[in-house]
Amino acid sequence: MKKKLKCILLIDDDDATNFINRKIIERVGIAEHIEIKLNGKEAIDYIIKSDDSENDSPLPSLILLDINMPIMDGWGFLQNYHELETFKKDQIILLMLSTSLNPDDKRRAEAIPEISDYVYKPLTVEVINEVLKKHFPDFL
Repeated sequence: MKKKLKCILLIDDDDATNFINRKIIERVGIAEHIEIKLNGKEAIDYIIKSDDSENDSPLPSLILLDINMPIMDGWGFLQNYHELETFKKDQIILLMLSTSLNPDDKRRAEAIPEISDYVYKPLTVEVINEVLKKHFPDFL
């Protein structure tokens, strides 16, 4: 039996995308917990509170981040994420998951050290397996 990631955090404002991504992650069976946040602000608040002794919100091992969202978009999330304590960020692989074919978005993402990869939607089992192979080889 393969090891599971403690938590995967999906940050996307589209309910249908979140539903599909959850089903794909569940099918692969790689996460003990899947958390969904609809914008960057909700996600930052979740990460700040995660692993706090007062609650049972696990710190994500993997974040799948959309770019275009209301309230706080992916870029705003990244600005706030950059300010988080290093010990939390060091335990997280962050992927930009987007439909944007704009090469400027990809270049901008690649210039941000916290982003491990830029992946195009839709999320698939094959993409998840590549992410595991590249970033979590002990979990295969």
